[in-house]
Amino acid sequence: MVACREGSVSGYMNRINLGEVHYKTIRALGPEAAKDFMENFLRLPITIVLPDEILIWKAAELKAQYPISYADCFTAATALIHNAAVVTGDPEFKKLIKIVSVDWL
Repeated sequence: MVACREGSVSGYMNRINLGEVHYKTIRALGPEAAKDFMENFLRLPITIVLPDEILIWKAAELKAQYPISYADCFTAATALIHNAAVVTGDPEFKKLIKIVSVDWL
């Protein structure tokens, strides 16, 4: 995460997972605070990836092979397509450590 902020690596997040962050923030903080949070979040040096056919098919392939949430499949697929690591604290990604690099929070 620090390297992304410093610009030495690129950060990516797809819109499916951006929506996930948004709904979780609404639940935790309420709609107004979530709006402020998202405005600040979108200032981070992260490329927001639109889910195209390639990303959707890759996420679907992962979902067919691994017992993880579909949203997490989009995270993993985004990382694989962009040759990036997943930055997470979600233990569900332990199921994917053989196929995607994970930087644990």
